[in-house]
Amino acid sequence: QVQLVESGGGLVQAGGSLRLSCAASVRTSSNYAMGWFRQAPGKEREFVAAINWSGGIRYYADSMKDRFTISRDNAKNTMYLQMNSLKPEDTAVYRCNADMDTAVVRTHKAAYWGQGTQVTVSS
Repeated sequence: QVQLVESGGGLVQAGGSLRLSCAASVRTSSNYAMGWFRQAPGKEREFVAAINWSGGIRYYADSMKDRFTISRDNAKNTMYLQMNSLKPEDTAVYRCNADMDTAVVRTHKAAYWGQGTQVTVSS
């Protein structure tokens, strides 16, 4: 049982940086993997990054790997996505998720989802 709330989105110029946060309220003692997806208007939902519960294993979409960094602070029950060298094509709603299975948070089938935060990159 997890409730997720994203924050940190906004408007940034191309080449700039933004840090997204995903705060989790966990109502069980279970440990959860977490991840990020994004969806631009008229586009399919796209995997961005994922991280296991301990933070020791991270996954990225190829187009994000050199620019984005996923991390988490379990003491704060918060996951982060540091986004650097942003491009206009990064414009999307970014939504975090959580699941017991690290593999599942890399798919749209994760058990829990936040409402999303808008990222807009201007040229």
